[in-house]
Amino acid sequence: MRRASETYKEDLRIQSLRDGRVSTTFSFVTVLEGAGPRNPKALGQRDESQHYALFPLTLGQILREYAITELHLTLNAGKWNYDNWGHPHEAEVGTGAELWAWMGASEVTTVDERWSGLRNALSGLFCASLGSLDSRRTLSPTVAFPLSGSTPTFSPHELRHASLPSENVCTENLTPFLKLLPCKSHAGLAALLNPQKVFDADWHGMGVHVIWKEDTGIELKLSLQAVFNPVRTSAGKRRDWNLQSLFDRSIERSCPVASSSAITVILPEGKDHKITPENPAYVDGLAIYDLSSSSNFTIPSNIAMYWPSEHSFQYPLPPLTPITPLSVKRTIHGTTQTRGVLSVSVTNNSPQEISVGYLEMMPALITLWMHTLKVEINSQIRSDLLSELKYHPPSPQSNDRFSPSMLQAVLTIPPKTTLKISMEVNKAFLKYTEHPPDAMRGWDLPGAVFFPLSQSSHNTSSSHDWERIYTPTLLVDLPTPDFSMPYNVIILSCTLMTLIFGSIFNLLTRKWVVMEIQE
Repeated sequence: MRRASETYKEDLRIQSLRDGRVSTTFSFVTVLEGAGPRNPKALGQRDESQHYALFPLTLGQILREYAITELHLTLNAGKWNYDNWGHPHEAEVGTGAELWAWMGASEVTTVDERWSGLRNALSGLFCASLGSLDSRRTLSPTVAFPLSGSTPTFSPHELRHASLPSENVCTENLTPFLKLLPCKSHAGLAALLNPQKVFDADWHGMGVHVIWKEDTGIELKLSLQAVFNPVRTSAGKRRDWNLQSLFDRSIERSCPVASSSAITVILPEGKDHKITPENPAYVDGLAIYDLSSSSNFTIPSNIAMYWPSEHSFQYPLPPLTPITPLSVKRTIHGTTQTRGVLSVSVTNNSPQEISVGYLEMMPALITLWMHTLKVEINSQIRSDLLSELKYHPPSPQSNDRFSPSMLQAVLTIPPKTTLKISMEVNKAFLKYTEHPPDAMRGWDLPGAVFFPLSQSSHNTSSSHDWERIYTPTLLVDLPTPDFSMPYNVIILSCTLMTLIFGSIFNLLTRKWVVMEIQE
């Protein structure tokens, strides 16, 4: 039996945003020191026994069973507002479910077979529809989603990535998420996670990240982000907040196995705010409260921030300067159900030229016509600003399905300029059995991804203080048959059958009798 030393720490970051909202980010990190991923070439052999004290056993068994080197799973609901909220603390904020994993190649089992097993195992663990992330949604965008940790040397690695933008996030996903924590939701920062409050937020999402680092070991990071709106929920339309008003809960006791437990409040600009308790540790614009069992901090304590001079919150007047260096808008429009135009507008808000990667991953529902691709600035064609264009069209598969298409390119955006990309698309004509129950609502398309580039390959600025930017999902209207016609046909047929059968039945069974009428 092999047992590695384990450490656990937790952190909560709270930040007041300029539109009156409050961003909260929970991070629960468990490290298996000295441990490493399983060699996929040994999958045919019996695995050595694993003993975990803090690391969740259910997740550890999945990682060992399918020899996963790196895993990322996110479940988000809502649209992250980059212009007003800035870049999130956890970059993976794409709407719906997103899953990608790095796995080593093996002759025992293929990567696709292990990918299928991984999806089904995580689907059962987190009560999510991850089993539907089949070959129709799976790609390998290695440039946009590189390895975050170290690369093992036992075999070459491959990436599998898939997303499901229509996946909803609810309590049945949060409950197994909390069961992965050493103290569950009984102690520590996780005690604040009230489902009724978290899912009432303007934006919320959770993530599971497993990374192997050669110098430390296997790191499991469970994160939960939520953006609350105290102005909406307060009677006086104020932006004041405290832990009780945000979560309707308080921290009764610290998690005894946590080596570090802290609440970090990012202080806003200006000095018109107050924060209580008034004895935090101030470090570079941060107010840090140590909640670990070894600290002198009093638990329970209701950390709060308020603006005593404000009678009510005044929203900033437009136009507002975006916080992020890039602003992205993406739409699909057209006058018919068979053809349309995909348009993407990227605005460089910084005074420097920016080179950024652009990734589109489209299901076979949409066909991109690359010969119609146009790059414009101020209605002038600028093809020189697009380079390293790669396109993988949908390919037929053995199960009578098509793989998704992938478009990847590098965009060079001049300072204080808006670059527009447009291309014509075709919408697929599906069989009536392939439509979902709510066919008239339309189909959700995954958002585009913009990612920074390495300085070694591009001399222009690439703003490495962010990882990825996700655009909102799109709703596309495909050619849809009139599903009310079968109902109309059934009703008309039944009516005719009733009239015909009733008339013939009466003629055949009715007995005619002559009756004499006495005067």
